[in-house]
Amino acid sequence: MATTNISFSPTVNVEERKKINIKAGDTVRVWNKIQEKGKTRLQAFEGLVLARKHGTEAGATFTVRKVSNGVGVERIFPLYSPSIDKIEILKKSSVRRSKLYFIREKAVKEVAKRLKSVVVAFQKGKSVEEELIESETEENTSESAE
Repeated sequence: MATTNISFSPTVNVEERKKINIKAGDTVRVWNKIQEKGKTRLQAFEGLVLARKHGTEAGATFTVRKVSNGVGVERIFPLYSPSIDKIEILKKSSVRRSKLYFIREKAVKEVAKRLKSVVVAFQKGKSVEEELIESETEENTSESAE
């Protein structure tokens, strides 16, 4: 069987990227190169790593999720992509799962709960801030009672 050699772009330091120990649960900032009108600029994408796939092989990827203006945004980055300038690990977390896809549903439930409290506040004639403070107080008292 013939062996295929995979060559990377000369701008990607493969050994350095292999040593980056990104795991699910980490908070990272990925600096992505973007070309606009002949100029190259850097754009940061900061969020929670949901998954890391394919280890350190050529097709290795990691999924990052962030919430922007109340909307969840996920991006899948190839680990050895030449368009990635650098990867900063901001926070390491200890999690019990290798894939954190359940975070998607958890975020949806939290948003639905907040929307419900806003609707209730509107019906009662209270301001949104008053209702949020009241609901947080109720949650804290119910947690301490358990």
